[in-house]
Amino acid sequence: MTSPDRDTMRLELDDGIAWLVFERPDAKVNLLTEAVLGRLDELLGDIERHAAARTVGAVVVRSGKPGTFIAGADVDAIKAVEDPAIGAGLAAAGQAIFTRLEGLPVPTVVAIDGACMGGGTELALACTYRIASDSERTKIALPEVRLGILPGFGGTTRLPRLVGLRAALDMILTGKNVRPAKARRIGLVDEVVSAAILHTRAAEVARAFADGDAPPARPSRGLAARLLEDTAPGRRLILREARKRVLKESGGHYPAPLKILDTIRRTLPLPLDRAFEIEARALGELVATPVSKNLIHVFRLFEGAKKGAPAGDPIEVERIGVLGAGVMGGGIAHLAASRGVEVRMKDIDEGGLAAGLRAARERVDRTLQRRRLDRREAEAIMGRISPTLTYDGFGSLDLVVEAVVERMDVKKSVLRETEEETPNRAVLCSNTSTLSITEMQSALRDPKRFCGLHFFNPVHRMPLVEVIRGEATSAEALATAFSFALRLGKTPVVVGDGPGFLVNRVLGPYLNEAGWLLEDGASVDAVDAVLKSFAMPMGPFRLLDEIGLDVARHAGAVLHDAFGPRMAPSPVMTALAGSDRLGRKGGSGFYRYVDGKDAGVDESVYAELTGRPPPAGNAVPEQEILDRCLLTMVNEAARVLEDGVARSAADVDLAMIAGTGFPPFRGGLLRWADAKGSEDNLRRLEELAALHGERFEPAESLLAAGESGRGFYAADR
Repeated sequence: MTSPDRDTMRLELDDGIAWLVFERPDAKVNLLTEAVLGRLDELLGDIERHAAARTVGAVVVRSGKPGTFIAGADVDAIKAVEDPAIGAGLAAAGQAIFTRLEGLPVPTVVAIDGACMGGGTELALACTYRIASDSERTKIALPEVRLGILPGFGGTTRLPRLVGLRAALDMILTGKNVRPAKARRIGLVDEVVSAAILHTRAAEVARAFADGDAPPARPSRGLAARLLEDTAPGRRLILREARKRVLKESGGHYPAPLKILDTIRRTLPLPLDRAFEIEARALGELVATPVSKNLIHVFRLFEGAKKGAPAGDPIEVERIGVLGAGVMGGGIAHLAASRGVEVRMKDIDEGGLAAGLRAARERVDRTLQRRRLDRREAEAIMGRISPTLTYDGFGSLDLVVEAVVERMDVKKSVLRETEEETPNRAVLCSNTSTLSITEMQSALRDPKRFCGLHFFNPVHRMPLVEVIRGEATSAEALATAFSFALRLGKTPVVVGDGPGFLVNRVLGPYLNEAGWLLEDGASVDAVDAVLKSFAMPMGPFRLLDEIGLDVARHAGAVLHDAFGPRMAPSPVMTALAGSDRLGRKGGSGFYRYVDGKDAGVDESVYAELTGRPPPAGNAVPEQEILDRCLLTMVNEAARVLEDGVARSAADVDLAMIAGTGFPPFRGGLLRWADAKGSEDNLRRLEELAALHGERFEPAESLLAAGESGRGFYAADR
């Protein structure tokens, strides 16, 4: 019996054309596993024999799965590699097979329809001629950098030689998808055609090649581009500037982008065989790093979220209502409309509706300027948003998202009204960040169809959505909200009801601890710098300013009311209640803002909030700042798991990465804690509790973990 992976590839002969077809049985996507590559190598031998016998004059490579080409290599196989020499050997083996494809004595045409990722793109680069479909599902990428590695089957070497250094760096350093039109523009593909005629066109090109027509010459890049990219000084300049950007964006925490730059610098002037050796060694070095293992773990978290839908039959959502046209409501309306959903946006006054529509138009116009939309698509998005001051049109909706002011009495009233105006099957959701979903359900005649759907600001950028289960929420309502979040391109995490839900509950003590540090003599810029050096997107004081100090105080009060003294606000946070500081939106917080731009730490904040002048130095050691801010989050995450608000350590880590930007290269908050060791975490928390009181008292599960040595992920198994 042959393995499914070996059955993934077949060779079909048709009047002098050999069709190499990828079609993995019983799977949605094609993967380049070791067995598949071995089978490809065998079939290339068959093609060589047919070419020698003149029974084959050209080859077409295609997928047998509509809407997907090749999704890349087997991530689990990459994760399993611990030895750099083994990693280099696997890369060399893949390079050899693709070099054999490139060296076939007959031309090769690749027909790309759907996702062409990683090794699939590297295979396409080894072909003579590339044709892509214009389908919305067609996207080409080399996303290896997101797994902490580089394209090792020849992609790091071949791509710069095909499309030029700058375009290649843009793809390899970011891993971002390239759509068909851009792929044609940069020379990554030679043609873009309708998906309906893709295979027919590929056959026409292959027959022309078989009849002796040479592939058309690729358009020459402009003189300025050639002077910059095809000369040693120009390349040095491009690589130097790219390195500066990488260090600025990553802080040097990610080895893959720097290794990519070094590999391209060394290989670009070399013959392919020598370049491939350097590329293979670089892959081997990267694949064995802890950063790569953590990034693969994070990749699996995000993939798991897409497949982890709760039980229940979701309603197909085509029409939604949004209650409230403020920042969140307008953002949700725009996002839904951009994904093809019809939106009825309701507010209580025309000014609010105008502001919501204006915000949506500004977002559409920015996307248009970046050439991610054309004018027709932009107008179609705006055409899907219809404003209203009444419930007119709500009788045909599938789902409603409430995003009104964060007051329980207001939300209950609005939801009660909305329930009377919507079909019995429609799912009602609240975008609350702190208020109880179960209590809101008490206002409804049919609480089963209600749940939380908590988006994070800014809606268009933040990937996380918390799908919140109230006590009465039905499986169908939860499944519908989850499915809708996926349709919007978000990462949904199902959480239980409770103050702050998951992210805000874990983040609250972290932000509050920054206030305690200020009280103990630390400086704003020192605390933020320590957390930035850890690779948080911003320090806690900067984050407080971005959230809005009034919003942060409200969230902190909710947590304090629920959990008592261990969540008591720091004196600094208490003092903020008597100030007019609002953060960035008000022009003044822990930092000053002039015309919306950062103007540095507001030195007056010390006297106003602590009663002392600005500290001359930093009275709190860096390691203590780090321990106090991060371990308080670990401690609260343990309680979140104990309370059943989160289902697993994986859900906590996914939510903290997607909702707060916790550094992915560390694998997530709880994976980082596991790497430190449960005994070490417990010891340090006990030390901090002795010094600072009950807010550091270890959670029950951490006490047990410290004694057993079992980490969070061991507890999940």
